[in-house]
Amino acid sequence: MSVTTQEPAAPVEQAAPAERGRLDRFFEITRRGSTVKREVLAGVTTFATMAYIVVLNPLIIGTAPDKDGNLLGIAPVAGVTALVAAVMTILMGIVGRVPFAVATGLGLNAFVAYAVASQMTWAEAMGLVVIEGLVITVLVLTGFRKAVFRAIPAELKAAIAAGIGLFIALIGFVDGGLVRRVPDAAGTTVPVQLGGDGTLRGWTTVVFLVGLLVTGILVARKVRAGILIGIVATTVVAVIVNTLTRPGPAFIDGKPNPTGWQLNVPSLPDPLVKAPDLHLLGHVSFSAFAHVGVMTAVLLVFTLVLADFFDVMGTTVGLAKQAGLTTSDGTDMPRLGKVLFVDGVAAVAGGAGSASSATTYVESSSGIADGGRTGLTSVVTGVLFLGALLLTPLVSLVPSEAAGPALVVVGALMIRQVREIDFSDVGVAVPAFLTMTLMPFTYSITNGIGAGFVSWVAIKVAQGKARQIHPLMWAVSAAFVLYFGINLVKAVTGVS
Repeated sequence: MSVTTQEPAAPVEQAAPAERGRLDRFFEITRRGSTVKREVLAGVTTFATMAYIVVLNPLIIGTAPDKDGNLLGIAPVAGVTALVAAVMTILMGIVGRVPFAVATGLGLNAFVAYAVASQMTWAEAMGLVVIEGLVITVLVLTGFRKAVFRAIPAELKAAIAAGIGLFIALIGFVDGGLVRRVPDAAGTTVPVQLGGDGTLRGWTTVVFLVGLLVTGILVARKVRAGILIGIVATTVVAVIVNTLTRPGPAFIDGKPNPTGWQLNVPSLPDPLVKAPDLHLLGHVSFSAFAHVGVMTAVLLVFTLVLADFFDVMGTTVGLAKQAGLTTSDGTDMPRLGKVLFVDGVAAVAGGAGSASSATTYVESSSGIADGGRTGLTSVVTGVLFLGALLLTPLVSLVPSEAAGPALVVVGALMIRQVREIDFSDVGVAVPAFLTMTLMPFTYSITNGIGAGFVSWVAIKVAQGKARQIHPLMWAVSAAFVLYFGINLVKAVTGVS
């Protein structure tokens, strides 16, 4: 079932093929009940929601030293991040023809920065990312990835979509500063709290709340491009507030500023245009196996593959259901193989570009919520990322307090998928619940899917329904047991 910001579109009168333009026919715009204008606006919405990655990824990848203490640098990583996102999102739109945007994966980039590069050079770390992408691509070409998609029970697919809704809502709350870590979480049983000190204060919080109210009203009133309008309006408010009150960033000289902007300070940058630094392209080495040992390198690649594989699987399920692209039984979607293939190639491109593994972005849901239904949405988003190559300073104008409300509202729309889950059946309710809750609680789509898969198999076996379990569910659940027990594997094998 589709989750949109408006009532299901009225049947669109189908024009004869000769009367429709090539763009319409190629992307099936009319057939999917959309328009070129709606697709363009949706593409802008998606870009506005995820443009932060051009700023955030450099702060993660560009500032982490490798084993020799070398840094990739913020400016070079910003350039390759925008380039990879642009090329792969356009490719997703043209080849996959779905409104899914692609960029460096959060979580994956942190793992690469702090768990992989710390043991080797940056070139070797990116070499392992390239290998991970190649493995993913092979799994697509063999049909394995598509088969797993089809093997997931419909109830778990609904739980994955709903869980992603909760997950991106939490991202929105955290990015907006409404939910924050307790400064000394070790001294309390409460790991997170409301605001910086358990209360709401500061002009940045006001900006977020205004944005949430405006965006929610626009969506509730079924205003076309309501989410995009909400982001733009909130950004304008943020610029005005920043000019008048000067809250500053969330951290000043390494010290927390509880009333500061969480990521971007919304002020006009100088200069507005700057030539991109792309010297990191192709900065890759495959000598990690010799330097850190075959077993260590294999385990690192395995972790990357499993996290990427199921992050994308969950995201694809959630976005496809939201866009109404799945079949009536929810087991398939058009051009699934091509969508997954592009995503696999994106992982390779991310490593080859030194931007870290690129993947389908859950923030694509914002564009879908604004009416995006075809690959034209992705093409527009990709073109805007190309523009970001030259306008990287301008990308920082949109603060997370302006983008966060959009994620919260989209999360509210996606959570409606829970109505497809039969909670009266405990054998369904427990795996679905674990899937939905562990995504936000562990800040990982992969962890939620893994818990859902393993518990689904275990409960079905306990209920005497082992024959109802698809063989691939057995195989994938076994892989997740290994994934969750990776520290035990390391202890047994002696791998650090």
